[in-house]
Amino acid sequence: MGKDTDTYYPIPPMWQQADGMPLSCEEKIKVMNQNYQEIRQLAQDMLQGEIYRTAVAPHLKAGKALGFSHGFAILYGLVKPPKHVDVILVAPKGPGSLLRSQYLEGKGVPALLAVHQDATGQAKRLALAWAKGIGSTRAGTLQTTFREETETDNFGEQAVLCGGVSALIKAGFETLVEAGYQPELAYFECLHELKLITDMIWAGGIQGMRKRVSDTAKWGDVSLGPRVIDAHVKDTMRQMLREIQSGEFAKRWIAEHEAGRPNFTRLMQQDDEHLIERTGASLRAMMPWIGDSRPPAAVGRRRTAAGGRARRRAGSRQGSVRA
Repeated sequence: MGKDTDTYYPIPPMWQQADGMPLSCEEKIKVMNQNYQEIRQLAQDMLQGEIYRTAVAPHLKAGKALGFSHGFAILYGLVKPPKHVDVILVAPKGPGSLLRSQYLEGKGVPALLAVHQDATGQAKRLALAWAKGIGSTRAGTLQTTFREETETDNFGEQAVLCGGVSALIKAGFETLVEAGYQPELAYFECLHELKLITDMIWAGGIQGMRKRVSDTAKWGDVSLGPRVIDAHVKDTMRQMLREIQSGEFAKRWIAEHEAGRPNFTRLMQQDDEHLIERTGASLRAMMPWIGDSRPPAAVGRRRTAAGGRARRRAGSRQGSVRA
């Protein structure tokens, strides 16, 4: 059905079975790989190997190109393409929704570009054409390697953007709650307001953010921040980077996935039950302008014993300021 016209379009013959019914997703992948010169694998890292072996490898004829948006599968051997195909990478530095919206506005999102194999002598040209097709050359492309893109991406995710930030938020929240402050206030100060700061950093860099916050906040930033992220933290980051560079991190993650993800599942469930998640769900339900503000069904007014004690302790100190 057409998105804007409610018109029903016929299924193209190449997507039909003999009886006219549409092909399954797996069958469509095989048809595309049989008929197209360039094949792009844009799935999650742990799915890449099986997709390649079952739906891509049988159709990789000499002169074809295999494209990626992240180098993990190539760097760590989940995908081992033959020497007679081009292997390229184009990695836009933004989510798909932003890539599309910028494209429609005649703009673009910058992208990384790399060539792992150049069997035809045209691999870089093909990668540039891909980047141009999605609008990234309007903003600019930065040439790199599969190794550099993968190692920096993994380090950024594990040490800063996901692992580092999540751990810092939880540590701050727990510190306030354990000291007797209300979980709701701890959530606002350590998680909710983070978006205000990251948006300012995103738009103007760290110094741009500092120009827009109070002098008290600036002073705490420059004088106390290094006490939180000290030399020990940086040493830990260096060790994490060495594990990424050596392939140790990837080996652990691949082994975890192949074992059925027992530790991954346990750690995710453990954080699902954290007080910060229940507190946040209740508070986000009060703010409809935030994306998905629906609280889990089990939230209600439930609180952990620690959270209840913390609120009672904080409340006893605040009694004099209640209206």
